[in-house]
Amino acid sequence: MVVEHTYHVKGGDFTHAGSASSKVKKLLKQLDIDPKKIKNIVIALYEAEVNIVAHAWEGEIWIAISPEKITMVLTDKGPGIPDIEQAMVEGFSTASKEVREMGFGAGMGLSNIRRNTDELKITSEVGTGTKVEMVNYF
Repeated sequence: MVVEHTYHVKGGDFTHAGSASSKVKKLLKQLDIDPKKIKNIVIALYEAEVNIVAHAWEGEIWIAISPEKITMVLTDKGPGIPDIEQAMVEGFSTASKEVREMGFGAGMGLSNIRRNTDELKITSEVGTGTKVEMVNYF
């Protein structure tokens, strides 16, 4: 059996940033997934979700949970990432001054995602948006 959910994320809506991640955490707990795995999944998902809020106009989070893994695909409509390799460097950030003043945009998001996922693929088109595909095995 595979459980699928889709969540809409609105760019700039820091009030609701992390709400999809919280819902997924609750769902994984109900499915009795190992708490250490849940922690890794939620960290990666939260970072990716906040990246949509901080950098894009809007986005979607699609998750599929099977007995052996969770697949998470986040797509956004936004400015895109011109240099993914540079964006993966800890501390590199293109966040606005306003986003940084709210405590976000420290340049740790993508590296935290990489650290907390078993598989990660990022594709992006400047001026169109970004797609982040993450897999964690149970």
